[in-house]
Amino acid sequence: MAYDEFLADRIRQLLKEKQKPFTELNMMGGLCFKVNNKMLCGIHIDKKYGDSLLMARIGEDAYTEAIKKDHCLPMDFTGRPMRGYIFVTPDGFDTEADLSFYLELCLAFNPLAKASKPKKKK
Repeated sequence: MAYDEFLADRIRQLLKEKQKPFTELNMMGGLCFKVNNKMLCGIHIDKKYGDSLLMARIGEDAYTEAIKKDHCLPMDFTGRPMRGYIFVTPDGFDTEADLSFYLELCLAFNPLAKASKPKKKK
């Protein structure tokens, strides 16, 4: 398993408590949670950091404030940060209240987010 299953269970539980229907998608050794067919958040093990990070799709407005926090990093798979996305280190989601805070940011942005175009079947 390439991601933190305990963190995945915590996210599942919070989304169920918030009564948000979601789906899961295994991606590149990580796990992505989707709400309304749009990426909400995910779990990624960062090789440089050496631990599981929470990927959060929070939008550009929330990004401006969130990135100032010590436990938030720009999300950059390719060396170029993705606008509106952050990585949160384990210190930032240690408590249920902390994790819930980031999930709320993700859920607040979700209705505004664009869904990926469906892939054509061959």
